Order: sequence, then C-alpha cells, then structure tokens
Amino acid sequence: MHFAYPPRKSSNPPPFRPRSSNIPILRRSRLKSIAIGTLLFLGALYMLFGGRRHDPYHEHVPSGHPSVVIVTVIDPSEWNSAYLNTIKDNREKYAARHGYQAMVVNAHDYNTEGAPQSWAKIFAMRHALSKYPDCKFIWYLDQDAYIMDPNKSLDDQVTNPRKLESLMIKDYPVVPPDSIIKTFAHLKGENIDCILSQDKEGLLHKSVVIRNGEWAKFFIETWFDPMYRSYNFQKAERHALEHIVQWHPTILSKLALVPQRTLASYSQPASGEQFQEGDFVVVFAGCTKTGQQSCQTESARYWEKMKKAFGIS
Repeated sequence: MHFAYPPRKSSNPPPFRPRSSNIPILRRSRLKSIAIGTLLFLGALYMLFGGRRHDPYHEHVPSGHPSVVIVTVIDPSEWNSAYLNTIKDNREKYAARHGYQAMVVNAHDYNTEGAPQSWAKIFAMRHALSKYPDCKFIWYLDQDAYIMDPNKSLDDQVTNPRKLESLMIKDYPVVPPDSIIKTFAHLKGENIDCILSQDKEGLLHKSVVIRNGEWAKFFIETWFDPMYRSYNFQKAERHALEHIVQWHPTILSKLALVPQRTLASYSQPASGEQFQEGDFVVVFAGCTKTGQQSCQTESARYWEKMKKAFGIS
C-alpha cells in the first residue's frame, strides 16, 4: 500500500506580515487621551501647590502699618535747640493724631562722605524705608517747617488717588519757567509714586511724599548716587533732584506736581506762594541761623497758632 507524499513547502514563502496588535485602534486612542488628561491634572496641581513655594526674590508688598512715616532731619550744630524741640514736638503730635510714625533724626548720624550735610535727608529717607518696610508712604519734611493743621491727614491732602488727580499739574515744565521737559499729561492718581511741588526757583525738595515700593528704592538710590553727591551741584541735592527728574523717564513717569500750598506754603513770598490761614504746612524758606531772619524768629510768628491748633499748653 502506498501513501502519498505530503505536499512540499513552496520555496517562495509569502512576505512576512507582523501580527496585528491586540489593542484595537479605539482603545489606543482612549489610552492617549487618559495620558494627556493625567499630565494636565498633574500640571494643574503643580500650579496650585508647587508654585506657592516661597520665592526669596519676590517684591515685598507693604502692609501699610504705619501708613505714613514722617521723616525730618535736624542739625543741632546749626540750629537752636529750643527751636529744634518745637519741630520734634510738632512732628510727634501730628503723627500720634493720625496713627503715623514720626522719625526725627540727627543729620550727623549719617556720613555724607564730604558732600554737604544737607544730603543727609536722602540718607534718612533710605533709612526710613529700611526701618519701616511696611509703611505705605514716607513724607520727608524739612526742619524749617511746621505742620499747621493737625486735622488734615496726608490722605486728605494728596495721597488719595482721586484727590491727587484733581491737584496734578499736567503737561507743565518740570523746572520752571521754561524747561523743555514737562510732566506727563496722561498719568492717573493711582499710578503716582512721588509727589512734589514747585516754588519760583524750581522743584521744592523740602516736602516730598514717596510711596513705598520697588520704585521708591530705585528713586532714592538714583538720587543717592555718589556721582551726584560729588558733582558739586550749586544747590546740592536740590539740583541733583531736578536733574534726575528731567533726564530719567522712569522717574518722571511716576511723578506728580501739585500746587505749592498743598504741601509747603512759604512764610515769606519772595521765593514762592505765601502761607494763608488754613494752609497745611508753613516752610520758613531762607531762614538763617541767627538774626532777624533766623528760623527761630520766623517760626515764632507761627508758634502760637500752631500750639492752639494742636492744643499744646
């Protein structure tokens, strides 16, 4: 009995075809969507929780306590101690009434490194920002001035954005009478970080309000620059201030000019607008150490009014 031979395999087998995936196309698409969704979910968790880690370089936002630090630099080597005591008393009583902080410091506590001692005001402003990092504003007021109306807060006068915007002098020469650099016309009250006024000669540096923040530090460090202190400006820090305001747009863009009597009426009309009854501040502009025009003599004309307003016996 004969058996048939099994069929021989072809010497030309068909081309290799990989086995089809066991995972259907629909299932693979679903897995891809799940993977993407998981990644998005993890990213969202990181943004919510991982991104809240403390960043040592973030900008400090002042809490507003105290809301205002009033900075005054006194020079006992130049001025009568009795007069300087009235200045200190004036600042402290006004600050106490409004919950502010008075910072009255000695000019000789700061080494101006050969520059006129009047530069100590910039050192003191810098010191105030460091000592009171949570204050909202610093108000530098020179030693030749009295606050005359204790019932007016700084907010009433200038720091309230709406009030400030109603006072701002826009599109006006920064340094009168004919500076080609003018205040910006489009600025809003809430965008202002430095408030100044002018007298007949230029920017009035005896009463300056600065909002605490990164811009304030930049402004003070610029004004504080050793190059300006050594430049020998005719009017020292006043001319340095006029220079940086006119030639640094970053500073001008945060600056508001307000009418002089808002922050610094003068006791004499020779250099600026004269004090009128009800004004906030009187400055004894041009007063001297001794004689008929001494600061003590000039201030005596306002001392009784100031005492009455403050209820000082």
